Amino acid sequence: MNTFDSSSADAGVKAMLTWRNAAGDRLEQVRLNLSGARVRAYGRIVAAATDGCEAYSASYELVTSDAGITRRLSVRLIRAGGESSLDISRDMDGRWMVQTPTSTVRSDFDGAETIDLALSPFFKGLPIRRFGIADGGRRDDLSVVTLQLPDCAIDSVSMSYEDLGDGQVRVTGPDGVTDLTVDEAGIVRDYPGIARLI
Repeated sequence: MNTFDSSSADAGVKAMLTWRNAAGDRLEQVRLNLSGARVRAYGRIVAAATDGCEAYSASYELVTSDAGITRRLSVRLIRAGGESSLDISRDMDGRWMVQTPTSTVRSDFDGAETIDLALSPFFKGLPIRRFGIADGGRRDDLSVVTLQLPDCAIDSVSMSYEDLGDGQVRVTGPDGVTDLTVDEAGIVRDYPGIARLI
C-alpha cells in the first residue's frame, strides 16, 4: 500500500511509489518529493527483454521549478552492451539542452515545459498534476518533450489532457488515446496495458 508522509519539518508530500505491468516484466519505482507544484523525484525502471525491446535498467532524477516546469532530467541507462547517460535541462529562456557522452543538442522543442518518459506512469501524470486536470481541467495541444528508452530517442509531441470525472483522465497523443486512472494528487494509479500502482 502506498501512503504519503508529511511532517512539520517539510510541509511537502513524500512518497515511495511502485508500478508493475501485468506481464511482470517491467517495474518502475520512484521516491517522490512534492512541494506545491514543485517536484523532485528519484526513480528506476527495470525492464526484462521482450520481442520488441532488449532488457535494460534506467535510473533517473527529475527536478522541476516551483511552477512545475521541468528544470532537469538525468538518466543513467544500463544494457547488456554497456552503460550510457543522458542529461536534459531547460533554462529560464525556455531553451533545452540535451547532453550525451558524445553530443550536445540545443532546441526549444516547440515551447515544451515538461518531459514524458515513454511508458512511465510517473511521468505521464506530471502534466495532470501541474495543470489540475483531474479537478475538471483540460489542456489541448500541449507540447511535451518525449524520451524513448532504451534507444534514448528524443522529440517533441503534442498531447491533450481531459478530465472525464471519477478519477479518469483522457490523454490523446501521437500513439492514440489512453484513459488513465489517477488519484487526488494527480498520481497515475492505472495506465491501461502499461502499468498499475501496487
